[in-house]
Amino acid sequence: MQANPSIGQYLIERLQAQGIRDVFGIPGDFVLGFYQMLEQSPMRVIGTCNELNAGYAADAYARLNGMGAVCVTYNVGGLSLVNAVAGAYAEKSALVVITGSPGMAERRGNPLLHHRVGAFSTQRDIFEKVTVAAVVLDDPETAFREIDRCLELARLHQRPVYIEIPRDMVDVVPPHPYRSLTLTRESEPEALREALAEARELLAKARRPVILAGLEVHRCRLGDTVMAFAERHRIPLCSTILSKSVIDERHPLYLGVYEGAMSREAVQRYVEDSDCLILLGVFMTDMELGIYTAALNPENWIFASLEDLRIRHHHFHQVQFVDFVQGLAAAELPVRSLPEPLPSHPPRAAWAPIAAAPVTNRRLFEKLDGILDERMVVVCDVGDALFASVDLGTQGATQFIGPAYYTSMGFAVPAALAVQVHDQNLRPLVIVGDGAFQMTGHELSSIARLGFNTIVLVLNNKGYTTERYLAEGRFNDIHPWQYHRLPEVFGSGLGLEVHTEDELEEALARAVAHTGAFTLVNIHLDRMDISPALERLTRGIRESL
Repeated sequence: MQANPSIGQYLIERLQAQGIRDVFGIPGDFVLGFYQMLEQSPMRVIGTCNELNAGYAADAYARLNGMGAVCVTYNVGGLSLVNAVAGAYAEKSALVVITGSPGMAERRGNPLLHHRVGAFSTQRDIFEKVTVAAVVLDDPETAFREIDRCLELARLHQRPVYIEIPRDMVDVVPPHPYRSLTLTRESEPEALREALAEARELLAKARRPVILAGLEVHRCRLGDTVMAFAERHRIPLCSTILSKSVIDERHPLYLGVYEGAMSREAVQRYVEDSDCLILLGVFMTDMELGIYTAALNPENWIFASLEDLRIRHHHFHQVQFVDFVQGLAAAELPVRSLPEPLPSHPPRAAWAPIAAAPVTNRRLFEKLDGILDERMVVVCDVGDALFASVDLGTQGATQFIGPAYYTSMGFAVPAALAVQVHDQNLRPLVIVGDGAFQMTGHELSSIARLGFNTIVLVLNNKGYTTERYLAEGRFNDIHPWQYHRLPEVFGSGLGLEVHTEDELEEALARAVAHTGAFTLVNIHLDRMDISPALERLTRGIRESL
């Protein structure tokens, strides 16, 4: 009989079995033994500038890969990570948090060891609030089962889990043989049958159904299933701001992003006039609904998610989201005629610079819409960088990443690192405000170290412009950096500065052509200039009051 691996080795094997090839993080003495084990394994360890950035990067990696992992030391590392894990929890990203901790033997007598705060359990207690499972591998008899349980729960719920390894347990080999655990959740057959029957009945009567494909469609890898369902029955589709690029935006059935008043008018009208709205894996958040400017009628809903299934006002229990979506896709329905013409993404107009004209938000994004290709992944930070990017026409699936619900500033640059760690053939186009860049922009150091060709566009509007529209004050101002000179600090990369449209055209051409290292473009904008999407939202909010 083959001998058991150690607890640390088993964790690495199970991470690999989930398709994780890379782990982000920063070492520390309580986790050094496990770090050495990682380094000797086929997995790649990606060091970052701090733990928060490691968390953002691992979250983005999970969104692309299906699951990601971050590894840090006890308390000073783990507690620095909490905000990123909270964002992954809020936005349903299967992130595995691995942390070292003091050994079980050295805890005897309750000593005041370094990095400790409160009880030895403090860190785990905190992470229990932002994960679906939190475990300390302190018992060789149960360690393997707990590792499997956590990873399976991360997969089933598409949310973070926390695994703590005391440093004297990493090399411990459990005494008894073990077979890996797989958790499954099955629908109650009669509940599934009745739910599908009612959904088919509502769809069969509908003259103008619309699918709103949400975040969970991507997390559960159901994009192709939903697309085939739409094509078979000629049902138009939308995405939300959180699920943008969950389906190919070039598809003739794709209408655009729906987000209440922030939507383009034709898209908003088409969705809100639908007599059968099929909401699949959608988060009903204020951001998804355009700060609650959406006008959706629950009388016409088929609403399915990982937590809930509602058809009109009927609730169904013990029906799994994947089973329902697959059953719906297999349904026999009448083929309907499409109203013509469907709203679609506006065609890309030829863009020519107006000599010496200052760059505006609207003109910048019109230009960006013309440079996207199938290998570019748009990575947005929060604020108007995110709102403006909604109107970009991304190509292919999962080519737009942004923290559109939790909206934690500073996400984008570390997330861009993860894009090329996951697949170096992809090229991130980072769109980040100057305020968010000042929080985590130093992660360009890791991008430079790895030789990635990320393009970073810093929207330099002298502070927090989105906040200025809510409450003006000096608290919205930040110190002006010469962002384009940062490549000199990192000893790598190309820095460019843009004030006018002709400078913008030249800078973007140089950025796209510069493939040997990263490019940072410092784009000066008026401090009160906002995107068309944010203009639509503010107008919609005023009209709804």
